[in-house]
Amino acid sequence: MVRVAQALVAACAFAVPGAHAETRAWLDRGSVTQGEAVTLNIETDQRGVAPDYTPLQDDFSLGPPYRSAARGQDRTLFGVALTPRRAGRLQVPALQVGAERTAPLALDASMAQAPVARGDVFLESRVDDPSPYVQQSVGLTLRLYYATPLLSGELTQDPPAGTALQRVGDDVQSSRQIGGRRYQVVERRYLLVPERSGPLALPPARFRGQGAGGFFDDLFGNGRNLSAESPAQTLQVRAQPDAAPQPWLPLRELRLRYLAAPDGARTGEAVEIAVEAVAQGATSAQFPEIPVPQVEGAQVFAERAETTERFVDGGPQLTAVRRFSVVPLRPGPLRVAGPRMDWWDTTAGQARVATLPDLQLDVAVGADAGAAAPAAGQAAAPAGVAAPVDAAGADAMPMARPAWLWLALVFAALWLATLAWVLWSRRRAPHQGAARRHASASTSTITTRPTLPDLRRALDTGGFDEAVRMLQHMASPPASGLDEVIGRLDDPAQRESLDAMRRALWAGEGEPARARAALRSAFREGPRWKMSAPDAIAPLPPLYPPR
Repeated sequence: MVRVAQALVAACAFAVPGAHAETRAWLDRGSVTQGEAVTLNIETDQRGVAPDYTPLQDDFSLGPPYRSAARGQDRTLFGVALTPRRAGRLQVPALQVGAERTAPLALDASMAQAPVARGDVFLESRVDDPSPYVQQSVGLTLRLYYATPLLSGELTQDPPAGTALQRVGDDVQSSRQIGGRRYQVVERRYLLVPERSGPLALPPARFRGQGAGGFFDDLFGNGRNLSAESPAQTLQVRAQPDAAPQPWLPLRELRLRYLAAPDGARTGEAVEIAVEAVAQGATSAQFPEIPVPQVEGAQVFAERAETTERFVDGGPQLTAVRRFSVVPLRPGPLRVAGPRMDWWDTTAGQARVATLPDLQLDVAVGADAGAAAPAAGQAAAPAGVAAPVDAAGADAMPMARPAWLWLALVFAALWLATLAWVLWSRRRAPHQGAARRHASASTSTITTRPTLPDLRRALDTGGFDEAVRMLQHMASPPASGLDEVIGRLDDPAQRESLDAMRRALWAGEGEPARARAALRSAFREGPRWKMSAPDAIAPLPPLYPPR
């Protein structure tokens, strides 16, 4: 019992990730054309520091740097736009950030044909996949080019019918030489998630603004009206294949690796295993949890995954890290099964499996077991030798039994208190893990009870999965899935709208746009839950029983 309590305490200690993590740097894309900007991002948990961008000036023109807080204010994100000065394979050198240095990065700058200039201002629209699958995350990039100073302006992109469209991150500014003329460039990014198959017309992006005019226009405060539209596009959305693994996970790439993989352990002592998944083409709302390993002969305590969302090579990229604390219960060899995740390769059009090899741990006897052995040896006498007994020995032995009994009860109480603390800590873990996540404009995992405005936002601009997760967390206690949500709703219209949306998306029955409108209408005032009937109160016995 003491050993189990110590193991639980050790597991809780290992459940808290290290407070210090390395300073990381990455580019939002791996290749650009000469004169096109790329964003260098640097993330660090050091306080009061800033990157030294001086080594970049030989090969790149630098835009205005920026910084923002991330992961609940415990990490800082720096960024700067880099415009290559020449074509070829360039290297972003290692940069000094406080007491640490970033890793060098590679960038390919090609001599691809520049866009055709169309007057003082024009727009360019680009998607990272013109033929995506249903519920696949598609990156949409808008670029506004203007060769005259702007006094004001508005850039808009209307969402296509039957899709969820969300803006990602902040605008990136740079400059570019086109046709012998210098243009300022504003790049804006969106995340597009189609909800039905077939042709998808992407409305053109629009810009309306005022540019600086001549001398007399400036003198009297007048400006020149400017407008531009991007070319219209049509995406061909493919249906979910019949042979696709479930849950449906369309990605361009999925990589798994161990961040912490021990080869030894001790009984009753926790060891940490950390698994990282990098998914190209997914957000945290779409990505399932990295599975918990099944280990025979050990206890496994799992944390919620820590996620970081980025926009890389024109599309979303998710990095998820999940940590497991494994507490062996007996010495000897211990096998920890490697994780396995099924996904659909959108580039090759086939099902794939991402796996990691099993871990083999050599488990030795823990310190608590070693300390118990001498005590047992002292209690036992050598073979063939009688144990010495003094005059009080006969009376002392009966008195020892109650003392050990009380000690066992104390240990049992400590074990129960430790178990209750572990369960309480595990219930708090999702809330603490969400505070450390990177603050991103993309959809995040729900870890606190949503409000009615949150639900309305999800129904208006989010995906169906996000709305279902919010309804799960709005229920008290939280519901385990869509079927339980439907079963616990009291309003028939709300139950029918959820079922109709599910049939429209997953069974192809009905129009998703019409089902979404019905869903918005049914939940406009919030979910109406069934009231659980209170237990019947037994009447008091009569004061005078009947004769």
